[in-house]
Amino acid sequence: MIKLAADVVVIGGGATGAGVLRDAAMRGFTAILVERGDLGHGTSARFHGLLHSGGRYVVADPESGAECARENAIVSRINADAVERTGGFFVSLAGDDPEFPDKFLTGAAIAKMPHQEISVAQALRREPRLNPNLQRVMEVEDGTVDGWQLIWGVIRSAELYGAKALTYTEVVDIETANGLVQAVKCVNRKTGEDVVIDTNFVINAAGPWAGHIANLANCPDVRVVPGRGVMIAMNHRLVNTVVNRLVKPADGDILVPVHTVCVIGTTDVKVESPDDLELPRAEVQHMLSAGEELIPGFRQQRATHAWSGARPLVLDDRVAGTDTRHMSRGMAILDHQARDGLSGMLTISGGKLTTYRLMAENIVDVMCHQLGGERLCATDKEAVPGSQEGHNYLVTHRLREREEDRLEDQILCECELMSRKQFTDLLAEQPDASFDDLRRQLRIGMGPCQGGFCSVRVTGVACESGSFSADRATAALRLFLRNRWVGLWPILYGDQLRQAALDNWMIAGTLDVEHLPESSEVVL
Repeated sequence: MIKLAADVVVIGGGATGAGVLRDAAMRGFTAILVERGDLGHGTSARFHGLLHSGGRYVVADPESGAECARENAIVSRINADAVERTGGFFVSLAGDDPEFPDKFLTGAAIAKMPHQEISVAQALRREPRLNPNLQRVMEVEDGTVDGWQLIWGVIRSAELYGAKALTYTEVVDIETANGLVQAVKCVNRKTGEDVVIDTNFVINAAGPWAGHIANLANCPDVRVVPGRGVMIAMNHRLVNTVVNRLVKPADGDILVPVHTVCVIGTTDVKVESPDDLELPRAEVQHMLSAGEELIPGFRQQRATHAWSGARPLVLDDRVAGTDTRHMSRGMAILDHQARDGLSGMLTISGGKLTTYRLMAENIVDVMCHQLGGERLCATDKEAVPGSQEGHNYLVTHRLREREEDRLEDQILCECELMSRKQFTDLLAEQPDASFDDLRRQLRIGMGPCQGGFCSVRVTGVACESGSFSADRATAALRLFLRNRWVGLWPILYGDQLRQAALDNWMIAGTLDVEHLPESSEVVL
């Protein structure tokens, strides 16, 4: 058994949990984060990649719109290496509500969100693929963000202040006595070892799993509703600017250019469990049809991957319990001292990745107040390691890097221009990582071939370098391919079907991977 101690334990390794860990550490608390999977394994990685300007909310939820507008500027500065400043359009098409654009302008002014109306001709010059049947266009400061890059940068910043992040460490109990938090009991899912962290404060940032975590502390009925959303990545950038429909938020009304692809999203359906997220064919088809309305010919382009994520929505008594589309996107902090008589535990839910830093600031403020000593937040002033003000991410960054080392360093993934050294360096740093863990940081298999070529290469390099045994490498490859397949089957048509067939011939036909001996090692 491993015994640890900390002033505060943060549960949940998404953007909010990472932000809380950093904020607490920067204020001088000893802090440990626990996450049952990898960092960014849940909601924070399974979204469309939009850094909100606030425009999506200025009509129905202006407070959320104002929060997004302020945090957009801060996150673009402190997490510069994870954010691309693409800009954004809100576009009204023929047949859309003609009164909504003026409501948008009024809400944007109230929220103090940077915006301007531009001409249709200006918009089409910048994005010629847009539906020419535009009526009005608003320009905003939307951006795109790599959730994994952001989270890892935040965690590394927290570690510089003495914090720790324990991945694949699942909370199984929160010990309490006499109305006080005493310890958090966990299990390391890779080794089976028990981990006990003595602490007097827990911050529950588990997103759609927050209700389960609260139950472990005998705090029932935490009402967080998982809202499932389906998204699809197309194989290249059809636009270089975020494009939103200038309507009341609906399904499939955002097209986001992120890295070398663009993502159409999203649906919004209440589900019972965030661990059981379907990819209904009907919703996938609906996304493709929605894309066609924004970009004529969208359906003829190649879709490379589909996925779904679960938003952690706070149950809103103003709307029906199944109406996740119109539940507030605002954050909510639950004080278990006032609600359940348990001192030393707070739950945070709602919000968006764009407001992760503000959510962390607010909940650590509450913790400081309860502990009886105010400590100032500085997360809005200090950038994370690797981020320089004014030096935001550019889609061409890896091309520049490969121009410098292409003659010395083998490229393992042509789609994402990932080099052998990038892979082996990270594998040496994180020897227990699976290929999926490494994918979240290096983007292995996220290009048009979806791992058909690079998955086999990285498997060979992992063995050759001595990092993986042949047994473990086989298990890791199988798991990687299985996880890729989940997002492929709903879009098997056209060019993507041909690519999937080619991948199958290579991996199943040439390597006969499904008939290799079963691994004795467990790979998560």
